[in-house]
Amino acid sequence: MNTISKYLGLAAGVALFALPAFGQDAPAEAAEALPPVPGEIGYIFTTFMFLVTGFLVMWMACGFAMLEAGLVRSKNVTMQLTKNIVLFALAAIMYYLVGYNLMYPGDGWTIPNYLGAFSSTVLEPVGLEGTETDLTYASVGSDFFFQLMFCATTASIVSGTLAERIKLWPFLIFTVILTAFIYPIQASWKWGGGWLDADWGFLDFAGSTVVHSVGGWAALAGAIVLGPRIGRYRDGQTVPMPGSNLTLATLGTFILWLGWFGFNGGSQLYMNTAGNVADISRIFANTNAAAAGGVVAAMLTTMVLFKKPDLTMILNGALAGLVSITAEPLTPGLGGATLIGAVGGVLVVIAVPMLDKMKIDDVVGAIPVHLVCGIWGTLAVCLSNPDASFSGQLVSIIAVGVFVFVVSLVLWLILKAVMGIRASQEDEVAGMDVAELGMEAYPEFSKSTS
Repeated sequence: MNTISKYLGLAAGVALFALPAFGQDAPAEAAEALPPVPGEIGYIFTTFMFLVTGFLVMWMACGFAMLEAGLVRSKNVTMQLTKNIVLFALAAIMYYLVGYNLMYPGDGWTIPNYLGAFSSTVLEPVGLEGTETDLTYASVGSDFFFQLMFCATTASIVSGTLAERIKLWPFLIFTVILTAFIYPIQASWKWGGGWLDADWGFLDFAGSTVVHSVGGWAALAGAIVLGPRIGRYRDGQTVPMPGSNLTLATLGTFILWLGWFGFNGGSQLYMNTAGNVADISRIFANTNAAAAGGVVAAMLTTMVLFKKPDLTMILNGALAGLVSITAEPLTPGLGGATLIGAVGGVLVVIAVPMLDKMKIDDVVGAIPVHLVCGIWGTLAVCLSNPDASFSGQLVSIIAVGVFVFVVSLVLWLILKAVMGIRASQEDEVAGMDVAELGMEAYPEFSKSTS
């Protein structure tokens, strides 16, 4: 009898709290909600795609943070983590205030096809109330969110190259200018319908040049102005400076690999037909194949050159393959995508020692991965997409490269002259964590002064 009473009481409680008066309050309009009309279906699916792929790309920020934390020495880990989370926040704010409409001006170009609109981002009203929304695309909020992640990725590339000797505040000031102006202006030339798209037929599906090479050019300019780490080059030799945690670096690489499916897949821009959905799945498969090709090629190349596999090169090989396929992840087959990624894996292994010979100190190998392989990937579009022209791709690479490198170089030089960009020798030896932040990532371990 007691058991029956318990079940009756439980049933009564569930029924009681299921009543509207006791349940969670629902919006008044929910009772009047109707299924979407057929014309809204494509809008709903494309918006949903942008949101899902957008947060996959956002997760790449964690990947960059973990990769960099693993590849710098323990005395600089906290600085890298700080830079990565703050640069993401700054990118979000600056892209809202300036970048989005500068990149996608519509009919509001300040200088037609060259300089976009100067205004902040405005979302649709709640519930699309009182608007005539274009249901052939997606919501402004989802598009802004997705595109913002690409902008933040560009800044993350710069962070790793300049690690272990750059001051925090000059780097953050550069990040503000990069995300508000440098990245959006050149991106508008292609993705905003500007002159590279209109006049040269430039093809860059998800940003081998527009995102990755841009980060690489900005990083290269900074590395030249900043100079190498103390003790990196001695008596004509490159002195190894091993990272603190290859476990973290490997985790970061896998996170980036995962996020890249959103990076490339979402760049299909539509999920409103069976054909678009099939293409997204094709992009996912090709993206994965290119990364695999980069890993294997980098491992074999290090075996040939160094007689042993090098994990850091293998990790960068995966990223090299991903960057290489980003300009055109749709049109190749699986075999073609694997080969494109494999070439990237070879290039990154060759490019790292070449930079060292020029005494350009890139702590994480971002310049070989994002700049060198970004250029390769952009040219490789011609191998699988008949709409691409070699001249159009090459002119666009040069135009973007000259613009970003020159503007970045001038900005780095101004920052150097006005406030200084490099830590003092004493601070660099002690580590940026203690010198700039007053805290260590691994306080239980003895301090390294290497």
